[in-house]
Amino acid sequence: MENIATENTTLCPSARPESGDSVVFGVVSGTVAQPRIAYLKQPQPVTDELIAKSSPATPAEIFRTAGRCIESGCMHFDGKDCRLAQRIVENLSVVTEELPPCSIRRNCRWWQQEGKTACMRCPQVVTDTYNPSQLIRDVAKPTAL
Repeated sequence: MENIATENTTLCPSARPESGDSVVFGVVSGTVAQPRIAYLKQPQPVTDELIAKSSPATPAEIFRTAGRCIESGCMHFDGKDCRLAQRIVENLSVVTEELPPCSIRRNCRWWQQEGKTACMRCPQVVTDTYNPSQLIRDVAKPTAL
């Protein structure tokens, strides 16, 4: 099967690493208080070996992964848009002056939906955070439709 990051499919840049066909497109760096994603030049498939290397942390603490956007199967999808992407754009500060060197951008749901404004905030998004601020908790919490 062709790598999902090179197929003509919409990708969720906040997919769980366990989702089956996910790829790593970034590694969490920075600090606990100010995490930043270091983007990979090429997305890498999530493998059992890669997951094992993250131990004792969870893979989602260390890697940013993308997988097929499951639309209606996701708690953040409202039938048309990704509400997580909307909340990120509406609530999080810009953390970069330039578009990050993201290898999944052309297929990214957030890019397709929110454009550059999502990309300028994306480097601070970490999937598993154990001490999130109230702002991060509010942004990540699904809203009732």
